[in-house]
Amino acid sequence: MDSGSGAAGPARIAALVVAAGRGVRAGGDVPKQYRPLLGRPMLAHAVEAFLAHRSVGRVLLVVAPGEEARAREALPEGGGPRLAFAEGGATRQQSVLRGLEALAAAAPPELVLIHDAARPFVPGAVIDRVIAALAAVPGACPALPLVDSVRTGDALIDGEVDRARLHRVQTPQGFRFGPILAAHRTAAARGLSATDDVAVARAAGLDVALVAGDERAMKVTEPADFARAEALAGRIPMTGMGYDVHRFGPGDHVWLCGVRVPHGAGLVGHSDADVGLHALTDAVLGAIGDGDIGRHFPPSDPQWKGASSDRFLAHAAARVAALGGRIAHVDVTIIAEAPKVGPHREAMVARIGEILSPHAPRVSVKATTTEGLGFAGRREGIAAQAVATVLLPAAP
Repeated sequence: MDSGSGAAGPARIAALVVAAGRGVRAGGDVPKQYRPLLGRPMLAHAVEAFLAHRSVGRVLLVVAPGEEARAREALPEGGGPRLAFAEGGATRQQSVLRGLEALAAAAPPELVLIHDAARPFVPGAVIDRVIAALAAVPGACPALPLVDSVRTGDALIDGEVDRARLHRVQTPQGFRFGPILAAHRTAAARGLSATDDVAVARAAGLDVALVAGDERAMKVTEPADFARAEALAGRIPMTGMGYDVHRFGPGDHVWLCGVRVPHGAGLVGHSDADVGLHALTDAVLGAIGDGDIGRHFPPSDPQWKGASSDRFLAHAAARVAALGGRIAHVDVTIIAEAPKVGPHREAMVARIGEILSPHAPRVSVKATTTEGLGFAGRREGIAAQAVATVLLPAAP
């Protein structure tokens, strides 16, 4: 993330990040700001854009009532000492006003940048432009010009709109603190409902400058927007492959892809001998060029004797997240005559999804036989191969 140019002293500027909504249009049971994006909750990206900017002295994160602990868990080290929290209201406008009041009660800044957590990848250059514009006007808003023709009508077109003066506005929207606080208080007292803070400012008679926005500052609203946001963030797909094999031994079950499967024999290994998770762990590590499972969990180390292999895969997933990446897709193929994978396939897909839940990948598990050929065909053991696709940040 770009850092700012220091156009204003850090003590003068606060960022107010709004993350109190439910995000129902994005789908799922989890509010979109907590859903994973490139391996981390979306709001973490939005908050860090301002914590990493050298012109921003502090950040106030506005969350739904009772969700401060959840938000802290989503942020490295809870966000650190420069991050504070406030409880939001029933609407975005109410949440912003509560955030502004919290800033005023603590130590009023000279400038405030109001940003939506649903815009996770705002470039530092956009923040710079908003701050610079506030030297001349009380408000500033990043915007992009419309490039498509605009028509009016219902079933049939009945008119045309001149797009020359139309813009798609984004956040952060920046303001001198005193005027925007007064504008929000007046709007609340009068029952004015506004779609954004520019509308509140304009209703109070404040001038707001337009500055150049950036497509990367897009708002994540629909389910498909998650993939688009990742693409705009400049992530490069990397692919890794893994293979593992274990022979049969005494026992009454085997572990396959994190699921206990009844069988007339067990699999022999230093850990739980889960060939599916072992192959997948190697695939994930291979995608980021980070060695193999034996390097991270040597079979000579007694602490891993009998260990559950979900720990290995979770470790590989954490290594991806530490690089700012996300596991986008995994595919595991079990090679065995028995036991049959089909009755357990859904449970295996679900278990892998649980282990990799911070990344929310697409998961595929399938099986094949060797038509009686080789060690697997002779029922001497089980093999597995896996492929993983990881999205990594582009080199600067």
